Amino acid sequence: MPTAESLTIREPDDWHLHLRDDDMLALTADFSARQFARAIIMPNLVPPVTTIAGAEAYRERILRVLPAGRSFTPLMTAYLTDQIDAEEVGSGHERGVFTACKLYPAGATTNSDAGVTDIRNIQPVLERMQAIGMPLLVHGEVTSPDIDIFDREAVFLEQVLAPTLRDFPELKVVLEHITTEDSVQFVQEAGTNLAATITPHHLRIDRNALFEGGMRPHAYCLPVAKRRHHRTALRRAAVSGSPKFFLGTDSAPHPRHEKESACGCAGIFCAPAALESYALTFDEEGALDKLEGFASEFGPRFYGLPLNDGTVTLQRESYEMPETVTGGGLSVVPFHAGETLTWRAAPRGEL
Repeated sequence: MPTAESLTIREPDDWHLHLRDDDMLALTADFSARQFARAIIMPNLVPPVTTIAGAEAYRERILRVLPAGRSFTPLMTAYLTDQIDAEEVGSGHERGVFTACKLYPAGATTNSDAGVTDIRNIQPVLERMQAIGMPLLVHGEVTSPDIDIFDREAVFLEQVLAPTLRDFPELKVVLEHITTEDSVQFVQEAGTNLAATITPHHLRIDRNALFEGGMRPHAYCLPVAKRRHHRTALRRAAVSGSPKFFLGTDSAPHPRHEKESACGCAGIFCAPAALESYALTFDEEGALDKLEGFASEFGPRFYGLPLNDGTVTLQRESYEMPETVTGGGLSVVPFHAGETLTWRAAPRGEL
């Protein structure tokens, strides 16, 4: 069978994206807008995005830093706290400001200290979300120090997610950035109201990447990469053609000096070559024909949004990923830094 030299797919969307704010926002936003028509924007700023006004202001800041003529739709999310007002959440969704709500267990990841300490504290919000069809986006880890960091996702499924789905059987839930075979099986066996996103980096690295020749802070993210058999399960799920699994990069930039520090930040900046990284994996799995569904169709269908009309073309081409991305006084190390990639995506609308 001849090897494809190009691949044209419907314009994709990113269903899990961190753009940060201020100078980092200005540096990172267009990397995503060049590849994705829409993106679910994570709300874990300081302070977090918990109100309609806060989401509207953040959306305007995102649009303001994009180059003239670049079309991109930020889909805003509300950061759930123990005290968040169900009426604010529901009104924000009905007004088209909040696409979804994000559940961060308190202390689970970057800027999550204001997150939910016990899911029972947000029962009224979940009831309202279920009633209006508003998706709940979940960082699926428990945070107890008694639980091994490599087991926190599996324990979350048992202790938090399973009871929540029983209590709210019609609630739409996205289990974000899954990293384990346990999560793959859980999602496959659940009803159609549960789906999952998979990142480009969890399809390519396992936990060995953290220790290759020394400590590798740029391979550190949360949830952390797991054993190789978990990565294998993620790859099988991504290329399976199941609409329960779709693209969410979890691109999460931090300045280089904050990653390479005594207490390095968690997050991988994969936006500069996100689509290329997915294409590389799907190509290796002999499943390029499945990339369009994963990247462009399953996500919007789960969210109840229309598919995009445009297309993006990837060409088979070898090139080296830069070691750093710089701007505004910041230096960020991207995923695949210094590696040779074999697919290149033309910016949206260009050939």
